[in-house]
Amino acid sequence: MFKRRQKQKAAPVSPVQNEVAQRLMERLDGLQFDPARVLDVGCGLAQPTRALAERYPNARLLAMDRSAAALEQAVAVQGRWRKRFARIVGDARQLPLAQGSVDLLFSNLMLPFCDDLPTLLNGFRRVLKPGGLLLFSTFGPDSASELRAGLAEDDQANYPFVFADVQTVGNALMRAGFAEPVLDTDWLTSAYRKSVDALRELRVMDPALSMRRGRDALRGFREQRKQNEPFSLSWEVVYASAWAPEDGAPIRDFGGGEVATVSVESIGRRRRS
Repeated sequence: MFKRRQKQKAAPVSPVQNEVAQRLMERLDGLQFDPARVLDVGCGLAQPTRALAERYPNARLLAMDRSAAALEQAVAVQGRWRKRFARIVGDARQLPLAQGSVDLLFSNLMLPFCDDLPTLLNGFRRVLKPGGLLLFSTFGPDSASELRAGLAEDDQANYPFVFADVQTVGNALMRAGFAEPVLDTDWLTSAYRKSVDALRELRVMDPALSMRRGRDALRGFREQRKQNEPFSLSWEVVYASAWAPEDGAPIRDFGGGEVATVSVESIGRRRRS
């Protein structure tokens, strides 16, 4: 007798991530840009990857996430894009791709939960071709301020949601050697019927949250959760775009010193219209 195959449970989806992804995608409107290879870093269920495939029908799409389970779920929802993108399990801090192999690197709300921004951006630059485009979103420091407001002074040091501000992100892009960085901010407010739903979405966006030392800093939030009252969170969203530099431009550390020089075949920069 054959056992009935259990239906795979759908992975959770964050409405905030979906909304920010759509707004991030709008930054591509009006660009005279036709990438041959596109990489979506931190793709989750690959909804942005499918949108990129529709926007660039002739491009080769690569969907990368550190979660093999999320990528398996992405297969189930690929639909007509089943043959359109490849899946890669990997760490964004150590991209398993060749130098200068990507024309567009897209990343939606993955950077906020990586604690080494310089290493991350240096890796992005390494895999981008000269003239390639980097496009990503991240959270600003005033995001989820409602959680911090309810914390005792002793808990502030362990608060887990500490995000870089626009200036820090812009400086990091410049030190990594990216050209023509453009950054802008936007605000979203997400409302929840119960505060437990807000905590659930936070854990979708940051799966490591429940294992962090700072999770006890959320006990004030958990007290609100017990009340099962409506709850809302405000999000400061930072959108950033920049172009990979020409062949040979240096990568600099936070002290301004040169730490590496990339040397790949120059193909010329694609510029915005």
